[in-house]
Amino acid sequence: MKKYVYLFSEGNANMRELLGGKGANLAEMTRIGLPVPQGFTISTEACTQYYEDGRQINPSIQKEIMENIEKMEKITGKKFGDKENPLLVSVRSGARASMPGMMDTILNLGLNEEVVETLSRKSGNPRWAWDCYRRFIQMFSDVVMEVGKKYFEKLIDQMKEKKGVVYDVDLTADDLKELANEFKAEYKKQLGKEFPTDPKEQLFEAIKAVFRSWDNPRANIYRMDHDIPYS
Repeated sequence: MKKYVYLFSEGNANMRELLGGKGANLAEMTRIGLPVPQGFTISTEACTQYYEDGRQINPSIQKEIMENIEKMEKITGKKFGDKENPLLVSVRSGARASMPGMMDTILNLGLNEEVVETLSRKSGNPRWAWDCYRRFIQMFSDVVMEVGKKYFEKLIDQMKEKKGVVYDVDLTADDLKELANEFKAEYKKQLGKEFPTDPKEQLFEAIKAVFRSWDNPRANIYRMDHDIPYS
């Protein structure tokens, strides 16, 4: 059976075609013993397969991704969506040829109302926890669902005005909590559905967004300008 997902510990620098530049480099750094946070790379072939399947991640690739999430949970001792010891991940894109800035990153994926409370309690820093959450809502909405940043920037500005402060850093934990809820309300207003709380749903939506971004106008123009083939 074909393998579509590789833990960082399973790759090396020569696997650029399969893992993309970023994935191959992370694997190589892991191989030589540098302290790289745990992760895995979904191969370039999985992206090709996504398009062949009519822009769907087929069940066997979905299963392989979840198996690797479980491996990561074992390695880190954390669990996706867990109230006690939550695992948060970043979702980033890579390609065989470097295409900087073509796809944004989604940080703190795996956060929801319950997990943010845990993060707040365990860190002893509620302001930081709620700031992570509101940033995640903003990134996910912008990158995955294509609800522009401007809607959220406007809400931040309104909040600062209301509180009589000039800088984002002057907003308190409670302000940021309120902002997170306003962001979710904006998400619902724009898309007609609730912001996803299930980390698994968040993850697959983010992966699909990275696959889709291969075909966005920005990426296509960049490739044309730099003579990079679509393949």
